[in-house]
Order: sequence, then structure tokens, then C-alpha cells
Amino acid sequence: MESATKEQISKLVASQRQYFKSGETFDINFRINQLKKLKQMVIDNEEAMTKAMYEDLGRHYVEAYFCDIGSVILEINEYIKGLRRWAKPDRHFSGFHCFPSLVTKVYKIPYGNTLIISPFNFPFLLSLGVLAASMAGGNTAVIKASSKTVHCSDLLEKMIGETFPENYISVIKGEHEIADYCLEERYDKIFYTGSPKVGRHVLEMASRNLTPVALELGGENGNWCIVRKDADLKDAAKKIAFFKACNSGQVCININQIAVAKEVAGDFIKELKAAFEKTVGVDPVNSDEYAKLVTVDAYDKCAKEAEEYRDRIVYGGFGNRDNQKYAPTIIYPVNRDDSIIDHELFCPLIPIVPYEDDKIDDMVDFIEEREHGLALYIFTRNKKWANKVFKTSQYGGGCYNEVILHLMVKGAPFNGTGHSGMGAYHGRYGFDEFTHPSTVLYGSRYFNLPLRLHPYEGHDKWKYRLLKFFER
Repeated sequence: MESATKEQISKLVASQRQYFKSGETFDINFRINQLKKLKQMVIDNEEAMTKAMYEDLGRHYVEAYFCDIGSVILEINEYIKGLRRWAKPDRHFSGFHCFPSLVTKVYKIPYGNTLIISPFNFPFLLSLGVLAASMAGGNTAVIKASSKTVHCSDLLEKMIGETFPENYISVIKGEHEIADYCLEERYDKIFYTGSPKVGRHVLEMASRNLTPVALELGGENGNWCIVRKDADLKDAAKKIAFFKACNSGQVCININQIAVAKEVAGDFIKELKAAFEKTVGVDPVNSDEYAKLVTVDAYDKCAKEAEEYRDRIVYGGFGNRDNQKYAPTIIYPVNRDDSIIDHELFCPLIPIVPYEDDKIDDMVDFIEEREHGLALYIFTRNKKWANKVFKTSQYGGGCYNEVILHLMVKGAPFNGTGHSGMGAYHGRYGFDEFTHPSTVLYGSRYFNLPLRLHPYEGHDKWKYRLLKFFER
């Protein structure tokens, strides 16, 4: 829906609400069939999706398939495979204190009408992946597509429009004003992926109708990577270089800054430089394998921040404004009080913060005092220490001696906490995010024990004794 008016959006939401009331989306066979149609839509449009991502983001077709297209297919497959099992009511023993009503069931009820606000950086994964969860839950959905990726949003609207009726699934395009029109409507569930700043706005708007919200945010201070002195530096550098070059750093779970042990900082930077040259070449701004920043404004913001640290740039530090590509740029050393590590970068700048390895706990404490990141990455041979950090820190998810792949593990949740979000999805967790558990106790008209009933006087001793026996 191109530049929809407030009235058109209201009419669309009302039509979806009416369709949901028909009850058709409650049927499990219907949901599975619709998910299969969604999967076939993605398969049939692979070439068009790849082209759109190249035009909007300069993404290489292999990266486009790995990060968006293939990941969406895997996600849909998981919902198709697991939906019947997940949707079955849970059966519980009510307890003898409820006798003779001994059976209780928990039904997984669709929320109803959902709003999905998707970002630009992964225009299909973070729209269709969330949509699959909503559909599996038995909901209708309005997708507010990003205005920054014009070709991807146009294609998304076309694909959805040709595959589903708009009173079931629909796409709305437009700037922030259109997003606000969407948020002014009453929904039963809202799912937003983006920045903490906009996340606060979404929560505020949703609170007017007490609408439950799931947020996937990048984190206020960004995601940390820790490289200890005993790490395999070549392996760490290779993986970090791939990740930071992926989508030109425009990844919500990407490494925002690296804490590196002083003892190996020089060697690590040497390995990281070599890894970048192997990944995107010595002239990445003219490489077809290196993605561009989404807008000229995004490029200018990246270039301006790099200039502020020009005297500490040890690699990169150049770009091409015409094609919006800025080279991976290593900044070293960066102090803990430098402003560059106080916000999410969302670009290929890489601040490196040195620390003394025997004071690693101080470094971890410093990270913990900040807002919670969406991801945490640790490179070390000391698995016991790493496990302790993972189990006692607060963050969305992470990897040990690896990057990004936790996002793609089947059956595992993707989530944030605090300033990096709330809620979770992927597989069963996505189904749970888009359904409401409704507890129903099945009573009996016969053999009811009057334990809970008045009068208590005259019967209090035996009632009390039985209650103490049953409720223990």
C-alpha cells in the first residue's frame, strides 16, 4: 500500500479484525497451508529478492541467500514441521484440592491482529521470518516495511499481495508518519525490530491500548567481543572480519567494539588486517562482495565519526560517497570513556579497547555496568571462564569462539533483554510469542468436596486439615 492514508490503514486493520473473527486462522491445517504458500513465494522470488537486496544494500547474492533467503526458508520449515505439536493443548493434573475437577488444559490462543515493523538491514529475514511466527500462531498481520530499502519493500508488497488476501496479510510502506498511523491503530500484538530509541516510541504508543509488544533491539551501547591473550588470534580475526564486513556492519547482533588483551593487541590487529584484505580485498569500496551503507546519510555519519578518531585509525579510514561504501576501519587504542563505544555504530568502524588480561574481570564488570547488549562474543581457550561469563552476564545471546551463528540454530530463541529488547522468536519460541496461553479447568457436577465453601464455623477443623494435606 503506497503512502497509505490514516483512513486507509484504519480500514485495512478493521478488515483484518473482521477476518480474524471468522475463525479461519484458528485451523491448524489452514496455518500450515499458508506457511507452505509463504515458503513457495520465497523460493519463486529468489532471483528478484537477490536483485532487490543488491540495489538497496549492495549485497552479494551469496550473502543475500545466507542471511535472508535461506534463513527464511529454514525458519518457515521449522514452523511447518513443529506447528501441530506446539499447538496441542497442554494437559495438567489440577490437584486433589480441586477434586473432582482433576483435568486442566492450557490452550494456545492466537492474539489476533498483529503489526510487524521491520528494519532495513535484513529486509526479508526480519519481515518474513517474523511473519512466519505470526502466521503459525494463527494471527493476521500488517507488515510496516522500511522506507530505506525501496526496492525490497516494493518487492515485499508485490509478493505478499500476489500470495495472500490483504485482510489476512498486508504490507504498508512509507516514512515515520505512516508508521505512526499504524501504531495509532489497535492491535493485539506488536513486533518491532530496530533501535532502542524507536523501541521506546513503539512501547509508548502501544501502551495507550495496553497492547503486548516484542522488541528486538541492537542495544544502547552495542555488542561486545572479548579476545583474551590465549585466544586463537588468526581464527578470531578471520571470523570477526567476515562478520564486520557482512552487510557493511549493519547487523543488529554485529560486534560493536572489541576488548583485546594488551599482551596480544598488536598481533591481533595484524591478523585482523590480513583477514579483512582476504575477505573484501585491499580496495573494499570498489568490491562487489562488499555491501554499501543504506543511505548517504548513513555513509556521512560513519565517515564523520571516523574523522573524529583519525589519529587512531590503524587500518581503513576511507570510503566512496558515490557508492556509499566505507572501508572496514580499525580504531586503536580506544579508551573506556570514548564516545564511540557509547552507542550502536551500525557501520564498519571497529573500536578496539585494550585491557590487561589479568584484569579481565574488571573489563567484564565494565561491560556489565552498561546497558545490556543483544549479543556477546568471547574468544579464548579458557572455556570454564567463558561459561562463567555467559551464565552470569545479561545479554541476548552469543557465541564462544564463533560469531553470528547462534542466530541460525534451529529451535533456539533469538531475543534481547533490557535495552536490547524483550520477547523472543524462532521456532517454538516464535509460536509462543504470537499466542496467548489460556488455562481452562474442567469441572464436575458430581462428588464436589465443599472444602472452599462457607460456612467454615463448625467445619473448620476438618476442612483445615484436608486443605493442609492437599495444599502442601
